[in-house]
Amino acid sequence: MYSNIEKSHVRTVIGENIDIIQRAFTAELVIPEFKEFKTTLDELYQRIKQNKGGTPASYIPQLARVNPNYWGLSLCTIDGQRHSVGDTKIPFSIQSTSKPINYALAVSEMGGDEVHRYVGHEPSGESFNHIKLGHGNKPHNPMINAGAIMVASLLKRKLKLADRFDSVPRDDLNGPESKCNPEQLEHADSHVQPKLQGDDPHRKKVQNSFRKLSGGEFVGFSNTTFLSERETADRNFALAYYMKENKCFPEDHFVLHENLDFYFQVGLPAKSGVSGIIMLVIPNVAGICLWSPPLDKFGNSVRGIQFCEELVKLFNFHHYDNLRHTLQKMDPRIRRVDVQGSHVVKLLFSASNGDLTALRRMALAGNNMEAVDYDGRSALHLAAAEGQLECVRFLLEKCKVDANPKDRWGQTPYDDAVKFGKEQVAAFLDRVAEK
Repeated sequence: MYSNIEKSHVRTVIGENIDIIQRAFTAELVIPEFKEFKTTLDELYQRIKQNKGGTPASYIPQLARVNPNYWGLSLCTIDGQRHSVGDTKIPFSIQSTSKPINYALAVSEMGGDEVHRYVGHEPSGESFNHIKLGHGNKPHNPMINAGAIMVASLLKRKLKLADRFDSVPRDDLNGPESKCNPEQLEHADSHVQPKLQGDDPHRKKVQNSFRKLSGGEFVGFSNTTFLSERETADRNFALAYYMKENKCFPEDHFVLHENLDFYFQVGLPAKSGVSGIIMLVIPNVAGICLWSPPLDKFGNSVRGIQFCEELVKLFNFHHYDNLRHTLQKMDPRIRRVDVQGSHVVKLLFSASNGDLTALRRMALAGNNMEAVDYDGRSALHLAAAEGQLECVRFLLEKCKVDANPKDRWGQTPYDDAVKFGKEQVAAFLDRVAEK
């Protein structure tokens, strides 16, 4: 069957993606050893699954009814490497994690300078729903409630309310609370899709943004959650009226209640959501979505927070890892062969130059002090050949390396010391051999 495939057909199929295919075959994707990385994530998932702490949000009825045992995570790297484990097919409300998405859409639509005419980009030093404005009577940043309301008011603000709602894809079911399985939800999504089509290219651009960012996966709208949150959102109404009083909003095409409706549809702003979602970005590496309904006292997913903490303990993803001792952490962005090669080069270079401090550091980090290069030469060979007595003593007495390893020519460290006239080293190696 496959013998009939012409080379020209193969070239046609892979032509547009030859770069990513080549990088995949040569282990040059952003996470080269992705299989091992997935295994580590699976182990983390299973361990964290046992955490039974926290309780789901109770002030929103639709969230209070969600099964607290749900726990899922999905990852996608910048090269498209994907992995999901757990309850990843259950629809849920993204809540406050919509705020960076809406901010990105607003910046893409209007430009950063125009957006920041109405909202700042500094920390507020207050709680996320504090009724307070920053310099110039602007919300401090897009990640607090006031800033998120402002950003929502900027999105397609010249369109009518109905058209603005259509600019974000949604289904016409009751949302995550509807008793539909994923297959039914996919059918509902395809049913609603034609309703979202229009002839206006300006509108099409935004209505597909959420779906495009989700890779074409199901994106729904929970009307029951929307109505429930609007009924209990007095503080956010107060925020909006406070900003209106201070003339924070654009003067054109602004109706307060319409903008609040649009704001509540896309969620309350925070770095996490009270539905139990956490959206995690590893810059230039990957995006991770974590979801588990039980929350801690700060309103963050208990399992999600534990995952984040354990992830940065295992991998050097922490923003300040380069300022700390992180030799024990793994870097999944580096190929195993590169790690091994780098270790050997550093080891041999340190031994050859008599850098005892570097040798101690590598030994304490658990590195193999008997590693050899392609000629079979070890750190002891080079230290002996260069007459680095203290390094030779450290390797033999502290690291307990083999005193008589042979390179590809059958030479031992003692032979090198004699050959290059390093009498003190030769005498020391001779005494070690006699013991």
